Amino acid sequence: MSHRRTSTLTTDDDVLAELGIKPELNRRIGAFGNFAISFSVICILAGGMSLFGFGMRTGGPVVMLGTWVGIGFFTLLVGLSLADVVSAYPTSGGPYFMAEKLGGARWGWVTGWLNFLGLLGAIAGIDYGAAAFAGAFAQMQWGVTPTTGTTMLLFGVILLVHGLLNSAGVRLVTVLNSISVWWQLIGVAVIVGALTLAPAEHQSPTFVFMHFHNATGFSSPLYVVLVGALLAGYTFCGYDASAHVAEETTNAQVSAPKGIVRSIWVSWVAGFVLIAGMLFAVQDYAATLNTATGVPPAQIFLDVLGASGAKALLLVVIVAMLFCGNAEVAACSRMVYAFSRSRALPGWQSWRLVNERTKTPTRAVWLSVVVPFLLALPALWSPAAYAAITAINAVGMIPAYGAPVLLALKKGRHYQPGPWSLGRWRRPIAIVAVTYVVVITVVFCLPQSQPINATTFNYAGVTLLAALLLAWGTWVTRGKKAYQLTAGARTAQPGEARMTESESF
Repeated sequence: MSHRRTSTLTTDDDVLAELGIKPELNRRIGAFGNFAISFSVICILAGGMSLFGFGMRTGGPVVMLGTWVGIGFFTLLVGLSLADVVSAYPTSGGPYFMAEKLGGARWGWVTGWLNFLGLLGAIAGIDYGAAAFAGAFAQMQWGVTPTTGTTMLLFGVILLVHGLLNSAGVRLVTVLNSISVWWQLIGVAVIVGALTLAPAEHQSPTFVFMHFHNATGFSSPLYVVLVGALLAGYTFCGYDASAHVAEETTNAQVSAPKGIVRSIWVSWVAGFVLIAGMLFAVQDYAATLNTATGVPPAQIFLDVLGASGAKALLLVVIVAMLFCGNAEVAACSRMVYAFSRSRALPGWQSWRLVNERTKTPTRAVWLSVVVPFLLALPALWSPAAYAAITAINAVGMIPAYGAPVLLALKKGRHYQPGPWSLGRWRRPIAIVAVTYVVVITVVFCLPQSQPINATTFNYAGVTLLAALLLAWGTWVTRGKKAYQLTAGARTAQPGEARMTESESF
């Protein structure tokens, strides 16, 4: 096992220089901050709550908890394998940079486009979900019935705030992510504690750990279990954020991989506690599923704690979602910056610029909030169209995680690890991880309910195919000529305007 970088290089910038990258970003994130961004993006209070009703329909309690344990375990294996490669290539590009280094330019290009589109879909899904939960809160607080128009307006405001916060610099983003960690952990404790201690009836352990509920229209229990696994499958996404801020992290070759692994196992444990606590508190299963709020967790809060308690807990969830979306914008903007540095995106000359005052890729930040808003606009006319766009989140990101793991596996003894390494466990863990990535990607594309029509159709497979075709088409038309993995920092030419503080917003 090689440790060439730990023995010959002394600083993080030396590592980047060896990889052909000129350091431009502000290296202000420590080990905890690196963990915090991935933990914030996974955000069990966002994924677990947004998809809680989905889980109740597709298998119910036994599937929700059982698949949380299983999917969490396999996600941890993927995270371990990806962390090993991140240690060797700690750059803002994340999976695409690793894939290109290990497998060549086409691998990097396709992986990059999948990761890029997945990140955009994630921002759209997270912040639109936060807007929907805010609408449920408004209904309980002021009796305002949420509409697609008001939800879209809230969504736009949330994206605007996230753009402003991320433009202020990495120090503020890191502080917010650190607060997010404690907000989520304390929030889970508060939610579960309040629901458990409230003077209301609670479900039996038999119900919580054994009850099966199938409202999918499919008769096969095994098929329902596969589809129901997506509650956890969709939630356990985004841990590549630790890689995307590696160029802003101190001791990145160790801190970034540790951040990935730690964010997964902490989310795994806390998420199990949250889901179990919510299930014990269910009062009326059918009424919870068909709640007028449109948000089953809100109905559970109402049934157990009344209006005041429900609103308080719903605010805890909404704030966690806002933290989550803000962290995802940070991760996406760094990926946009790095991908543009490699000349992969149209208009790359603009998106790869770094603000001289904040040392932040400000233009990449705004691209990362404007595009998700445009992607979500079809929700004004068709929920199915919006679902098709946001489905790229998981089916884009999970394969992007698997690509560098697969390529490192194919390298065998020629693969040179960084200082954080799985050692002799790398190969067996990577084999299981890659197999899981293939299986879960297929599961993401399965029909989730029937009868199948334009509204119930699962567009994940369509969006994955569209993403692959887009990657292939852009590679043929411009990628072969334009793509430069380590194009490095571009020096302004005479007569060109340099980016100033006034351009940061």
